[in-house]
Amino acid sequence: MASTSTAETSDAAAAGLRSPYAGYVYAYPHKTAYRPLAPAPALREVWAGQDVSALFLYLHVPFCEMRCGFCNLFTRTGAPAALVGRYLDALERQARAVREAVPQARFAVGAIGGGTPTYLEPAELERLFTIAREVVGADLAAIPLSVETSPATATHDRLAVLAAHGATRVSIGVQSFDDAEARAAGRPQRRAEVEAALAAIRDTAIPVLNIDLIYGIDGQTEASWLASLDAALAWRPEEIYLYPLYVRPLTGLGRRAVTRADWDAERLALYRAGRDHLRSYGYEQVSMRMFRRADAPSDADTGYRCQRDGMVGLGCGARSYTSDLHYSFDYAVGIGEVRAIIDEYVTLDQAAFSHARVGYRLDAPERRRRHLLTSLLQADGLDAAEYRARFGSDAAHDFAADLAPLADAGLVAIGAEVPDIRLTEEGVAWSDAIGPALFSAETAALMDGYRPR
Repeated sequence: MASTSTAETSDAAAAGLRSPYAGYVYAYPHKTAYRPLAPAPALREVWAGQDVSALFLYLHVPFCEMRCGFCNLFTRTGAPAALVGRYLDALERQARAVREAVPQARFAVGAIGGGTPTYLEPAELERLFTIAREVVGADLAAIPLSVETSPATATHDRLAVLAAHGATRVSIGVQSFDDAEARAAGRPQRRAEVEAALAAIRDTAIPVLNIDLIYGIDGQTEASWLASLDAALAWRPEEIYLYPLYVRPLTGLGRRAVTRADWDAERLALYRAGRDHLRSYGYEQVSMRMFRRADAPSDADTGYRCQRDGMVGLGCGARSYTSDLHYSFDYAVGIGEVRAIIDEYVTLDQAAFSHARVGYRLDAPERRRRHLLTSLLQADGLDAAEYRARFGSDAAHDFAADLAPLADAGLVAIGAEVPDIRLTEEGVAWSDAIGPALFSAETAALMDGYRPR
């Protein structure tokens, strides 16, 4: 297998980056930086004065049929039907509290994640959509809507509910088409089950299919990795996400704590092989992880911008954003702690849901930093004019000390020839190191002070 070149590694080291896999930055700040809000502010106050004309609605279902060995998401397995019903009851109470606090909310984008949303039975999925439509006031059939699923739960009856309510994208976590690799990643499944699920999704004719795959699994080779990619490409998915395997505390793989000295080089080589393979089949790279088929249908421009616009999250694993406060519920990974948080959530009354309980307040510098991070980690990079219009300053100047070492190492492009700020091709490969390196000292300290549980 090819390895990372010495020059590339030394350039990254010169920028202060030791490993290309420090952590996946999908939101800033991470929930491990959240702390209890005392006093807990009323949602009406939290959202007062905010632009609520183009929000993201996220519905969280914290249940799965099994917990994969690499998973550190907020989810529990084997939830009995009675608990699922109580959870939906609580989510409806939360939705009513949000609607009272933000009655003018308008939603431009929607997503249902988890966990595995399709763990719910068809009637339970129907109820979830009813809550979104009749309680929250979101017309999910009129906006881009993404829903996550798994091979075991992507059944025709569940998918029919998603299609009937306007789902425009289904994302399925396959991870590997090789049964032995799937087991090594702590996800026992059979390829036949995966293929049946993909067939069911295509039969439902939801416009966008995304397939998640993982590289860096023990025993995986470049040949087996490319074989999984080819198996995915056979379905002509509109999107493919390539995830590096992480071994995190309190997960199944984390308890085994097996890593290899050359693992970074292996993962980087597999990433490059996968990236180049997808490009050769007409896929465009959107970020380190995301690849979109060049001829795939595009969602209508809703006007939503994650750097600027807010998010309403419903469910005990969901987070919500305003311009200056990110809030959620308590966060955990361990099985017992997750169950305790869900058990508390289902007992809360509407009054309790009317306040933000745990969160992080963003001052002006942190709002600028979040805009930088959420832009830079995408292939398009940061739009300098948009940043200047929003903040009245120049991003390259505001973050000169952070960006200069990355630019010197050839990981970030800034300058007259590139009016925006963006990652170079090698910078994209090192996204999971560059993101954490750009965290503020205050946020990093809070995250370091979080006790995994």
